[in-house]
Amino acid sequence: MQFTKWHGLGNDFVIVNGMEEQIADYQQQAIAVCDRNFGIGADGLVMLLPSDIADFKMRIFNSDGSEADMCGNATRCVARYLYENKLTAKTVITLDTLAGIITPELIFKNGTLATVKVDMGLPRLKRGEIPISGNPEEQVISMPLAIDGETYHITCVSMGNPHCLIFVNDITKVDLALIGPKIETHTLFPKKTNVEFLQIIDRKTIRMRVWERGAGITKACGTGASAALVAAVLNGCTDRQATVKLDGGDLYLEWAANNHIYKSGPAVEVFRGNYLL
Repeated sequence: MQFTKWHGLGNDFVIVNGMEEQIADYQQQAIAVCDRNFGIGADGLVMLLPSDIADFKMRIFNSDGSEADMCGNATRCVARYLYENKLTAKTVITLDTLAGIITPELIFKNGTLATVKVDMGLPRLKRGEIPISGNPEEQVISMPLAIDGETYHITCVSMGNPHCLIFVNDITKVDLALIGPKIETHTLFPKKTNVEFLQIIDRKTIRMRVWERGAGITKACGTGASAALVAAVLNGCTDRQATVKLDGGDLYLEWAANNHIYKSGPAVEVFRGNYLL
């Protein structure tokens, strides 16, 4: 199986052209491929497939085999992969995902790719849209949640996938490996959730660490960064444009007047090769 390995701020993916490569079981292949000791090593396997409603279909499988609705970092990598491998001549590409149509744009300066900008779509704030148990019409903004005797104030947002965001004064004191999975699998979240801890640096800067649903601690999360800006604005912490600083680097986010979230950041190819099935 031919593959290429990419990352967006250290959030890494194995991308496979499913229009040429045949895989019988995506879930089991993702588990094998993403293993960092016995496989290629990645946070997820990304399959590119034909679509009747967009330029391409993008399916994303986490390292545990579960399928993700969307991934912002993977989207940037896929856009650059498609363009540089001449699978499309477009610089604005439509991708069919479980979260709907996502539109990445390759931004060039003086003939060189400067960044990949992704229209992440509309944030969804109602419990029923996220989903989170309770009144489906309510929003969850700074709601107390008790875990192991400690109370966290959570804000919940969907960017096509669920996010639980928690503001802290010192992010270095958060034991993400301990608390992340407990919130991810809490009964409040019927489809589990991504978990982000946020420290506000100033009105235009957020520090974020993430526990991803199905993948664990990752260096970056594009949908999480998008949700972070929404949560920060809803809680009166930042302006509608901000830099989100992740373990793997920085993403620039804007919650625009049309209510869409726009995210810009890098996408880097690491290597390519043949995986021996």
